[in-house]
Amino acid sequence: MNRREVIPLLLSAAAWPLAARGQAVRKRPLVAWLGGGSQYDQVATRNRDAFVQGLREHGYEDGKNVDLVYRWAEGDMSRQPELAAELVALDPAVILSAANTGTIALRQATSVVPIVSTNLVDPIAFGLAESHNRPGGNVTGLLLTIDSLPGKQVELLMELVPQASNIGVLVNPANRAHPVVLRDIEVAVRGSSIKATAVEVRTPLDFEGAFAPQSQRRIDGLLVLVDPLFFTQATRIIALAAAARLPAIHNFRQHVELGGLMSYGVSDTQNFRRAAYFVDRILKGARPADLPIELPSTLELVINLKTARALGLAVPPTLLARADQVID
Repeated sequence: MNRREVIPLLLSAAAWPLAARGQAVRKRPLVAWLGGGSQYDQVATRNRDAFVQGLREHGYEDGKNVDLVYRWAEGDMSRQPELAAELVALDPAVILSAANTGTIALRQATSVVPIVSTNLVDPIAFGLAESHNRPGGNVTGLLLTIDSLPGKQVELLMELVPQASNIGVLVNPANRAHPVVLRDIEVAVRGSSIKATAVEVRTPLDFEGAFAPQSQRRIDGLLVLVDPLFFTQATRIIALAAAARLPAIHNFRQHVELGGLMSYGVSDTQNFRRAAYFVDRILKGARPADLPIELPSTLELVINLKTARALGLAVPPTLLARADQVID
């Protein structure tokens, strides 16, 4: 063997371990997470832990047979398109979206990378799926709500505050799902003596104005919709509602645990845990197009009696009897 033959062989031998290491990195599928809230937020971290637990139940361990990567919008939905593009560029095997707005941003960034959403709102209207049974694209997952939920939330609030005539609905104008939910609420109260009024908050700077006395004189109760900004500002919303002596109903039990009055809605931790099933199916070769979008499996009612007493509210025994948890 002459010198000209030896050098290419040596170069090839030196390069092989690098190539092998590159392939080894690719052997573990990359699962990406796009969160709308903050990694330090109690609700967001509990949901992340539920998803990780779900992965473990399906045999996946971060750093062993799967790699997890996270991006957080910190409640700022304007960041989600940028974060979505960043995650897509990593070429993950699947992306989990923790907010409907994030799912929309991801779908705009890719029609190829599989997306599993834990919080879908009207996916057909938003062009995320062709139908619930056959999504037909690269998005699947779980619904955040059911058709009757907003109306039921208003009904529960009215049961607690029967003299109320005007229910405020805390909305973020930047959230494309909120007009859909607000419309459902307006349909639910149509024909009754109850009025639904949008209370708009777009940035953290808007909260004080939204809860100012001059703004709240016309509101007898408040329904807080689901939004990444409202997640990250949950304790602030609860404190402002308490200061305004405004009875409020939330969607998630965690907000009642933080001092909110009442919640009725989907168990988001169950949705995140169930999302691991979709990820497992996709990692084993299933297409999102063929995985039916699921209804939420659990709705729960939680009441904080301490907060009710602070607001001077007497919780009806019939309401307490239906509660899944009463915090005192």
